[in-house]
Amino acid sequence: MSLDREAALNIAQVLTEALPYIQRFTGKTIVVKFGGNAMVDPLLHESFARDVVLMKLVGMNPVVVHGGGPQIGALLEKLNIQTEFVNGMRVTDAQTMDVVEMVLGGSVNKGIVASINRNGGKAIGVTGKDGQLIRAHKLKVSRYSPELDAPEIVDIGHVGEVDQIDTEVLDVILGSHFIPVIAPIGVGKDGSTYNINADLVAGKLAQVMRAEKLMLLTNVAGLLDKNGEILTGLSTGQVDALIADGTISGGMLPKIDCALDAVKSGVASAHIIDGRVPHAVLLETFTDEGMGTLITNKRS
Repeated sequence: MSLDREAALNIAQVLTEALPYIQRFTGKTIVVKFGGNAMVDPLLHESFARDVVLMKLVGMNPVVVHGGGPQIGALLEKLNIQTEFVNGMRVTDAQTMDVVEMVLGGSVNKGIVASINRNGGKAIGVTGKDGQLIRAHKLKVSRYSPELDAPEIVDIGHVGEVDQIDTEVLDVILGSHFIPVIAPIGVGKDGSTYNINADLVAGKLAQVMRAEKLMLLTNVAGLLDKNGEILTGLSTGQVDALIADGTISGGMLPKIDCALDAVKSGVASAHIIDGRVPHAVLLETFTDEGMGTLITNKRS
């Protein structure tokens, strides 16, 4: 069965629209943080894998960093291990860290690798402990309370911040034409294991690898203004102003801070995109309209 003329023209338009972006990004590194609904919906999971495979096939160097909060929570509940959160971060004692490492470095990581391989790609899964890729230290958290004159310093266990990224192991993987899939687990100077926010890891990797793009998949359409409209085409100065006037607040603030740090450190652009949309990564990378919120390294 052959295509009718209109369908054929639509396909041709899509392909020709993608061409300049393929030419522009060939050989460039694009760091993608994979999380949210796209990780737990099988159809979205597969569409993401296909997007990454296509990016690699047309000459780009995708680097995938993933989260796994829902999967960690589900296994902790199954094991009857109580979970507490401080300022949105999971308190991670030694027992919880064992579960985190098992889920992030095991089932979740290998599931993403399998999806990419199943769709014709060549992926290798690593954690930040492999080759000391991510060196980290314990994160100190301050909790404010009206009953206290000074903030309380809370120990949330094996939750870390990035000290240093050593890309040697990633250089080997990319040089062998594989797609790295990274679990956000770091290692301390004393060998301690740390759970690190995946957005922060993706942002730091994008900076160190001089990535062309940082893409953060979320469960929202993008950054919204006070009227609920999507904001895009933002400069770093405009984002700073939106933080100052309270438009950006709450749970979106850490993600935006991560994107802002990346573009201020030399990453050409950062994108907050809706991972609930099938093929969101391709739509952002290869179409004129793009998706979600774009932040560039312009200063005004």
